Amino acid sequence: MPRDSDVQVVTANLLREGHVVWLAADGSWTRDLSRARTFDDKAAAEAALAEAARRTDLVVGCYLAPMRATPQGPEPVHFREAFRRAGPSARAAHPF
Repeated sequence: MPRDSDVQVVTANLLREGHVVWLAADGSWTRDLSRARTFDDKAAAEAALAEAARRTDLVVGCYLAPMRATPQGPEPVHFREAFRRAGPSARAAHPF
């Protein structure tokens, strides 16, 4: 983990819609980063990641993302996660 990160979250993309999601404390997937479960223990984070990665009927591309803990919830420490949090970059207005 980078030095400016004090927690991690499990993130993925929904299989059907492609939306970015985070693992919530109750084991569900949420599109709201503030509801993401945070891990400050490496072993617990890796165990949660392994469990999430088995849910191939719901999500793809699971990984641990470093975050900074704040009173409002986890905040990204890297541009990639801030960008992903902003939502899909491909919109319906852009036909494929």
